[in-house]
Amino acid sequence: MKIFKDYLSSNTPDDQALKNKNKSHIPFRLNLLFFIIFALFVSLIIQLGYLQIVNSEQLEGKIKASSVRKIEISTPRGMIYDSTGKVLVQNNSKPAIVFTRGLNMEARDLLELAQNLNQKITIEIDENLTPRDLKDTWLANQENLETARKRVSKEALSQTDANEYQLIVDQVSDEEINFSAEELKVATIFKRLNSAQELTTVFVKNENVTDEELAIIAENNQDLPGIATGTDWGREVVEENSSLRSILGRVSTEQQGLPSEEADYYLEKGYARNDRVGTSFLEKQYEEVLQGTKAQQEITINYEGKIESIKESFAGEKGDNIKLTIHSEFQQKVDEILKNNFQKLVDNGFADYSPGAYVVAINPKTGGVLAMSGYYHDVKSSELQEDTIGVYKKAFVPGSVVKAATLTAGWNNHVLSGNETLYDQPILLEGSNPKTSIFNKTGSANRYVDAEKSLEISSNSYMIQIALRLLGINYQGSKIAVPMMKYQETAFEKLRTAMAQYGMGTETGIDLPGEETGIQTPLEYLSDENHDGGKILDLAFGQFDTYTPIQLAQYVATIANDGVRLKPHLVEGIYGNDTHGQLGELKELMEPEILNEVELTSEELAIIQKGFRDVVTGTDPYTTGTMLRGAKMAISAKTGTAETTVFEDGQLLDTENLNAVAYGPSDDPEIALAVMIPQLRGEKRGYPNLEITKEIMDAYYDLFMK
Repeated sequence: MKIFKDYLSSNTPDDQALKNKNKSHIPFRLNLLFFIIFALFVSLIIQLGYLQIVNSEQLEGKIKASSVRKIEISTPRGMIYDSTGKVLVQNNSKPAIVFTRGLNMEARDLLELAQNLNQKITIEIDENLTPRDLKDTWLANQENLETARKRVSKEALSQTDANEYQLIVDQVSDEEINFSAEELKVATIFKRLNSAQELTTVFVKNENVTDEELAIIAENNQDLPGIATGTDWGREVVEENSSLRSILGRVSTEQQGLPSEEADYYLEKGYARNDRVGTSFLEKQYEEVLQGTKAQQEITINYEGKIESIKESFAGEKGDNIKLTIHSEFQQKVDEILKNNFQKLVDNGFADYSPGAYVVAINPKTGGVLAMSGYYHDVKSSELQEDTIGVYKKAFVPGSVVKAATLTAGWNNHVLSGNETLYDQPILLEGSNPKTSIFNKTGSANRYVDAEKSLEISSNSYMIQIALRLLGINYQGSKIAVPMMKYQETAFEKLRTAMAQYGMGTETGIDLPGEETGIQTPLEYLSDENHDGGKILDLAFGQFDTYTPIQLAQYVATIANDGVRLKPHLVEGIYGNDTHGQLGELKELMEPEILNEVELTSEELAIIQKGFRDVVTGTDPYTTGTMLRGAKMAISAKTGTAETTVFEDGQLLDTENLNAVAYGPSDDPEIALAVMIPQLRGEKRGYPNLEITKEIMDAYYDLFMK
């Protein structure tokens, strides 16, 4: 009581007044709080009114954008035609069943869909199903997933770097994926469904789809989420037996999609990972031309992430077409001529070790490839196989066909003057056998020849003396020592520069991917110890560096075109599509592209051209191309034989490359031709290089000039 009394006595009148004052402020604060809340409610109502009345259209657009997604679908590629407009590669449209994956579709949803779909359509079991594919299908069943998960130890799950699903996959036994035929069909469908990313479309079935299956899919659309009917296309080479098949190239399948090594490149250009693209040769080189403009679809998705409808907003456009410079009928004749002649060599044992035979024909005025063909056979097999890509992928020692370039090196570097006369004699070298022309191996038929005659009779000695002059040596007939390798660099460079002016040892620029340029051994790999000092002399008459058939074709085309080197090309132009999807109007013509002009005076060029004509028409006993005299057009040419070896059964066997380059008609060239037949054996094989040259020139005449 005393404490209570003390408390009462301590409350003075002033304290009581202060308490009354505090109480009077409470209603004011509550009123202020109520006012603020009221103001916020009014502001919210005004904002809602603004969104629903004033800005309703914009709001509706945002809502629609969040529920409608756009996807792109590939369209058929452009077609490939020959120079006459004949179809070489076309598309075959075919009905298909497709699947577009919605949002939040899990493996169990896909399994249920696969099981349902398997009851409605006929599916061939995928022969490429892997154990992992089967395990993924088995685990798509939720009960199976939980069963396998329980088998994983806690210790394994506790590892921070452990992939839980992979650990679960590892628990599935072989017995559990010992599927029946029907289960394998379901696994096939599941694999295809599961390959689709969200809102991307894949083919479930695009082969042998029946009208009945299309009708079933349409009738059961509501029970098959994401499944629809569509159209696919297949790539078909019309002439299966044409040697052009290899250079036309291939297109990836939807399953293959983008090549892994080039995926980033294509993705940056807007491709999808499962897009079909050209993977080789012309299909790859002209991918951006042949690839169509994608169709666009609008997919409506409900709040559950399921697809409600799919509507096409843009039909897309088929890719542009390319028309080749190659005439398919002439190409076929070239194939037959080359194949028949090479088959004879194989059957008679002359080409047992030959890696093939190759031909390239070019229009020297435009650079357009008229025909290209190649065949090879396996050693100890007489069956020929097509190898047209070898014309720009394989290189061989050319032999004397390159001697016009050696003359050019002499003139360019002022060690040869006009139609200068030199004494053709064996070249005597210390530590080496004499180097001679074919007609004076014993030194008994030495003679004076000029530059023009050196081409007609194919003088090795003349070319060697040019190389010696590039080394600072003017040969006088006595034995000499070739300078050490370290002093030969400049001479090698001068010779190879002259060769490159014609396209030998460098890229020709042909419109095919991955062109090879042959082998030009760098000087650092040559040594005096290995007696490589004379290699520069061999280079002068075509016995060292290697060149491709397309390089030799560009070389002779440059001579025929008055020293102007043009880029060879297979595509004449790019064309659009007509109303039926066939060859339409020209969009882009491939104009002749000048790469360079050979550094020759008109007089020097005339010496080369006259020498090439003399190879055919000359009256010298050693004229090399007289077999071409009976041709239906006037031909200018240069022959070439290169000594080579092959290693077989533990021993080296001597072989020869038989080559030829030619153009015609000589006074107004329309065709330039290169023929290469490497590593032949046997003394009675004849001159198949010239036989092939003559037959092809006659075939051209009959088809285009008669």
